[in-house]
Amino acid sequence: MSLTLRVDGERWRAHLLATATRHPGIVPVAKGNGYGLTLGRLARRAQWLADHVERTGARLDMLAVGTYDEVGEAASRYDGDLLVLTPWRPFGAALDLDARTTSRVVHTVSRPEDLTALLERDPDARFVLEQLTSMRRHGMTRRDLAVAADVVRRHGGERGGLRGVAMHLPLNTTSHLGEVSRLVNDIVASGLPARTVFVSHLTHDEHARLATTYPDFTVRPRIGTDLWLGDRGALSVSSTVLDVHEVERGEAFGYRQRSAPKHGHIVVVSGGTAHGIGLEAPTGDQSFKARAATLARGGMDAVGFVRSPFSIDGKQRLFAEPPHMQASMLFVPSGARVPRIGEDIEVRVRFTATDFDRVVID
Repeated sequence: MSLTLRVDGERWRAHLLATATRHPGIVPVAKGNGYGLTLGRLARRAQWLADHVERTGARLDMLAVGTYDEVGEAASRYDGDLLVLTPWRPFGAALDLDARTTSRVVHTVSRPEDLTALLERDPDARFVLEQLTSMRRHGMTRRDLAVAADVVRRHGGERGGLRGVAMHLPLNTTSHLGEVSRLVNDIVASGLPARTVFVSHLTHDEHARLATTYPDFTVRPRIGTDLWLGDRGALSVSSTVLDVHEVERGEAFGYRQRSAPKHGHIVVVSGGTAHGIGLEAPTGDQSFKARAATLARGGMDAVGFVRSPFSIDGKQRLFAEPPHMQASMLFVPSGARVPRIGEDIEVRVRFTATDFDRVVID
């Protein structure tokens, strides 16, 4: 009676090992809901991966988490360093770290003034400096980087806590090499002693080309989605059919007492808004067709005809009404097969926005 994520364990583990081998110096990313697998489970798996990779002579000595609030859970399951991706600020959870884990944390610093404040608070702090990329979310400009280089020199230079420079790139269909080359040149021009770069969203070929172009730099890929969810064939999501009710045209049903459009069945299945079902993230598609589709869905929602992520016999069924907190009501028209109570049906979800009742790894 659950929304369940099932994982083909052997296939999934083989993918993890292959990805780590293909990307030397990889920094796995475990944040948020753990890409649907939970943060704690990914931290344990990162430790398993580190142990296996070490046998090949490679290294996996760092795990990236999203926020300071996630450090404690990851630290109890993973033995290496913990890179916090959210930039350090002189307030909030960044100041409340458990003393036992502080020495394992590597901070991300995105403003020169924050670097000064961090080192005044903890002269032994370890950190990476984040550059401003075309993402324009967090990061230092070329001028900021030069200011930060002066702060680094005053606090020990190469002997200090600087562990490298971070670049968070957008999800592009074009090559990032031009932008990364510019950013690496900014590092050199700033006078920073750093020669390690932590980069997200580069392809394997782009990493290889950067290694050839900048042999004095070590490029460490931060990888989340492609690591944990890169082999979608190893992952399947199912929902349990909880109840089935035959309805005639015009009969009322649901919270909003809508009328059945024709004879069919109301099928109640596990999975609702508490799991992330029916919650749609904003889309980046700004085309006229996409906007028209959004308007159409809005009109359909008024009468309950919205395609759900639940499939019966390979066909996505419509929501009978908006999802409830832990269950959804589907409309199955007359003539289609009606699933039996207790049967599992397929669900398509966005893993990063879904919390499952159960995660089963074979």
